[in-house]
Amino acid sequence: MKPADKALGMDRRIRRRDFINGAAVGVAGAMFPFGSASGAPSAGVGAYPPAHTGLGGSTPGAFGVAHELAWSGKRDWGPVHDADAGAPYDLVVVGAGISGLASAWMFHREHPGARILILDNHRDFGGHAVRNEFRIGGRTLLGYGGAQALEGPAHYSATSKRLLSDIGVDVSRFETAYDREFFRRHGLAGATFFAADRFGSNRLVRHPLADYTRFLPLAPGLPVREAVLQMPLGPEARRELLMLLEASGDRLTGIAPDAQEDYLYGISYRVFLERHFGVRSPELLAVFQGITNDEGASIEVGSAFELMSYTGLPGIRATALAGAAAEREPYIYHFPDGNASIARLLVRAMIPAVAPGTTMDDIVLAPFDYRKLDVPESPVRIRLDSTVVNAVHTGDPKSAREVTVTYVRDGRAARVRARACIMACNNGMLPHVCPELPPAQRAALAQAVRSPIVYTNVLLRNWQAWERLGIGFFCAPASWHSVAMLDFPVSMGGYRFSEGPAEPIVVHLERFPKGDDPLAPAIEQRRAGRRELYATSFETIERATREQLAAALADGGFDPARDIAAITVNRWGHGYAADEQAPVVADDGSRLPPHVVGRAPLGRIGIANSDAGASATIDTAIDQAARAVEELGLVGGV
Repeated sequence: MKPADKALGMDRRIRRRDFINGAAVGVAGAMFPFGSASGAPSAGVGAYPPAHTGLGGSTPGAFGVAHELAWSGKRDWGPVHDADAGAPYDLVVVGAGISGLASAWMFHREHPGARILILDNHRDFGGHAVRNEFRIGGRTLLGYGGAQALEGPAHYSATSKRLLSDIGVDVSRFETAYDREFFRRHGLAGATFFAADRFGSNRLVRHPLADYTRFLPLAPGLPVREAVLQMPLGPEARRELLMLLEASGDRLTGIAPDAQEDYLYGISYRVFLERHFGVRSPELLAVFQGITNDEGASIEVGSAFELMSYTGLPGIRATALAGAAAEREPYIYHFPDGNASIARLLVRAMIPAVAPGTTMDDIVLAPFDYRKLDVPESPVRIRLDSTVVNAVHTGDPKSAREVTVTYVRDGRAARVRARACIMACNNGMLPHVCPELPPAQRAALAQAVRSPIVYTNVLLRNWQAWERLGIGFFCAPASWHSVAMLDFPVSMGGYRFSEGPAEPIVVHLERFPKGDDPLAPAIEQRRAGRRELYATSFETIERATREQLAAALADGGFDPARDIAAITVNRWGHGYAADEQAPVVADDGSRLPPHVVGRAPLGRIGIANSDAGASATIDTAIDQAARAVEELGLVGGV
């Protein structure tokens, strides 16, 4: 081992070192951190997925079969055995994410005795709404592995609001659960980290070029002029950056205020900078290119509106939209494990034996017995590690009364029959899974190319370095992770957020890979980013994480070998649903967005998932579930 690796702590034995089939797992004693619901011993390695550290999300075990199907055209996994022999299920749902669970819940709510099977290729339910658990010093700390929060719930549809109410979610509870003064109370501001390998020296400047105050109520940082002077940039880049950061008023001359959002959606962020600010400095453009964003596209391709209003790149204050951005609902509707608690509430509502409790508070620390997810006596069953490879009708889809669903689990093919099937999985897989779909629909579904993401959660023994530096967040142009932040300060249901810098905490880091060609179409950048992710080892990500934190926090006394207790990497090759798609020609000759063409039901098969609404939000996932179950006639109205 290199001396540098030892200094980073790469030799330290943390639980991420224990691997089975390429996926990191915790030791057996960590599988049920609160003890199993029955008090019995753990069901064995892998029985409690949230406690797994190391590589999570899209692991080889989760995508291996799907890639064989989609990339190699494999159709034969050996003899197919009939699972769950007897009468067909009333409903089979493919995908145990929020949309799939919501589909099952809506049907179960009206037909409590109906037999429902939910199949998913991952080792945990929830889709991207998964939970990361850590244990340290007798305490449990939680992180989110994907979906973060209920965003803007006041504007949710009646359907989404009803479902949340059904499972016990009262959004007003977050008003007291979320500590809005945490960052200001501790003097924690945002910052920008310039790494030496790109900017000549490591420099942490207490002013964020990606403004995350929409997500985190941070303390004020340095005045703009003082901050810019500290940045390791040349005179021209500093001059243009200062002009951009100090700009106010409406610079979009000639564009009516009510037309500016559409205008900014239609141009790239680079065009915005060049056209309206005269930015020409290659050095400054490179800085913004280096802050990767959740569109999964470069500033040359990514929408100016999205990159300013969501990623937080500067410029929105110099438009007529500045006031509207400030009026958004606060970003506080967040469980300690993100939307994983929503998934858990849905599962517990359908399978009460899986966990005790009845409220949104007690779900946070409720012990979950994964052995109860798939038992014959339960009307609702969830079968994990099961990749669906085929779904076809028994006879003509227009008149068939059953669908046969084939899946692969542990290398063996199995099939089940269902009176109806909802595909709530990644819609981009449906052309490979559902051969009966018409050509135009298959072509439309193939455009559902999601943005890849990496959410890395790091358990720290303390956050004293962050307090000494006076930061709670930093963005990092050209570094491996684009942002790093102390987790959202939420305490509820007996779970207590870190109260002081001497206590352990979870740090959350994000990366949105997009490949090396900034001029490639967004879809191609996302595909390139996905290839990068699948080719990157956990060891590489761990080293990059340790190096980045060590360099950024060095002046605060941070020691990665001493201060890092555990690392979980949530890798999602297919992350956020795509939302900017060109119209396609449907079978009837009309021109419609591809997600509208792609989600049309076929016989007894309906299509849900956030892809079907072209928006990576929880309310979209729920609304698309409602549409799918209603189109199949499974409910009388939702």
